[in-house]
Amino acid sequence: MAENILTLFMLILLQAVLGFDNLLYISLESKRAPLEDQARVRKIGIGIAIVLRIILLYVLVHLIQYFQDPLFEISNISWMEGSFNGHSLIVLFGGIFILYTAVKEIFHLVYLEEHGEAKTEKTSSTKVIVMIVLMNIIFSFDSILSAMALTDVFWVMATAIVISGIMMMWLSNGVSKFLAKNRLYEILGLFILFLVGVMLISEGGHLAHLSFFGNHITPMSKTTFYFVIFILVVVDIVQGRFQKKILKEANKEG
Repeated sequence: MAENILTLFMLILLQAVLGFDNLLYISLESKRAPLEDQARVRKIGIGIAIVLRIILLYVLVHLIQYFQDPLFEISNISWMEGSFNGHSLIVLFGGIFILYTAVKEIFHLVYLEEHGEAKTEKTSSTKVIVMIVLMNIIFSFDSILSAMALTDVFWVMATAIVISGIMMMWLSNGVSKFLAKNRLYEILGLFILFLVGVMLISEGGHLAHLSFFGNHITPMSKTTFYFVIFILVVVDIVQGRFQKKILKEANKEG
């Protein structure tokens, strides 16, 4: 029991670290829902995702081999080769979609309307909930596989998923409010999301043994990912302070 409790604690920390990009996506995606409905959308989306994560955990525990077995291969194209399985296809799809979402939202932020406000594309709450649930499953795939590498006790993994989901519900409102009050950090968040898409595509390509012109795709390591995020945050903070200093000096001269 002591060993299971220690493993549970480690899994909660693992879920928290791996869930950072998921939380960021949820906060940004929920902005597309009507303003008065955004908090409810986040809670419902995460709640449904918790249940589906546990179901996915159960499926992976019993059917992991089916996700790893090759589904089809590409070998008759001179410049590309690959062997795809269920795991690689899920990760590749998630990476491509997140990359598309990040680029689209960055475009919306830099596209200014006549009144100087960024154009925001609104959609129904139901559609936003569906997207949060789907992307949560994609994000959870690797975290569940990482959990399975630490333990084979189902209740320990399921408990870690529930606790991390509750933490995500609690933090999502705070992150969303912070991004709403600090719009400059929203751009930073979108570029981090862009990196998440690149990381998932590289990981999916590696799982599929993809190669282009004889060059194999190698996955972006978590260490590299978090280091780049750290650099982006530092640059953003320094740039923000520098801009404030310039504005302050300009006001004095004026």
